[in-house]
Amino acid sequence: MATGTALRKPRRRGAATSASRRMLSPDRLALPDYEYLAQRHVLTYMEDAVSQLLENREDISQYGIARFFTEYFNSVCQGTHILFREFSFIQATPHNRASFLRAFWRCFRTVGKNGDLLTMKEYHCLLQLLCPDFPLELTQKAARIVLMDDAMDCLMSFSDFLFAFQIQFYYSEFLESVAAIYQDLLTGKNPNTVIVPTSSSGQHRQRPALTETSALEGVEASLFYQYLENLCDRHKYSCPPPALVKEVLSNVQRLTFYGFLVALSKHHGINQALGALPDKGDLMHDPAMDEELERLMAQLPGLLTTPTSGTEGGCPRTSPRMGSPWKPLHHPRKVDAESDGSTEETEESET
Repeated sequence: MATGTALRKPRRRGAATSASRRMLSPDRLALPDYEYLAQRHVLTYMEDAVSQLLENREDISQYGIARFFTEYFNSVCQGTHILFREFSFIQATPHNRASFLRAFWRCFRTVGKNGDLLTMKEYHCLLQLLCPDFPLELTQKAARIVLMDDAMDCLMSFSDFLFAFQIQFYYSEFLESVAAIYQDLLTGKNPNTVIVPTSSSGQHRQRPALTETSALEGVEASLFYQYLENLCDRHKYSCPPPALVKEVLSNVQRLTFYGFLVALSKHHGINQALGALPDKGDLMHDPAMDEELERLMAQLPGLLTTPTSGTEGGCPRTSPRMGSPWKPLHHPRKVDAESDGSTEETEESET
């Protein structure tokens, strides 16, 4: 009954996410109770669960509160709790972000398998199928990592966009601080001010515009790392492992801001440390999920489609409603005896 039921039950026992394994780690016993609860964002999930309980209390009354909480926290552990939820929720915790990345990869992996190349706007439409209010700005920033100085309407492969999007989405607040440090170094200022991450605000600042000359020259990598090392030490939300950041910067003498982001997105160790996506070579291989997707597509024939088919301005005319982990999102559609069965009427009736 959880949101995304077809994605909810893994086929293999070893398919538990790295985030859920960390939740079950014996290391948790070494932390004070309050510190463990804060580190794992338990209160965030408790507040959301209670909110969902109150919102759907009439439906839940026939099943029982205990069963609801069991279903809810099972969906959290399995990573399906973020499907069709609002952006403020999917970016609220590192586990939510990793779960959303994994869901996006699994749902639209067929784009990569088919060799399709999509534009930034088309990838944004796919993101909106899973999160209807996903901000365009984050998609644009991810596309900029891939396209660099090319026009934003250029085509991108699924794997290129996915790994760039992973870095931009998961480390969003960290990258805002990095951009501020980079701009200060570029203009000869002392980077004393660091942007304080606000994970619950949903607001993302525009990156400072760089001149053509400064963008080509970049900054000294060793000096850049000194400030990033300090940033990683005090960054409370999420940042790449400092040792891996040092490894990225030790291979060059100077680099640009977007050169740094490209290096992060292509770094094998950073992808492994984040734990949301497989290695690039295994990106298109997920036999168990192929079976799940076949069942999902049979139930939701209009969900996994190419963004340009049946669209206006590159986006689908309809998007899934936001749902709770308790109520089923979709119900069998009744056939109108007087309908002529045209696609146009069907799409309009769903709007």
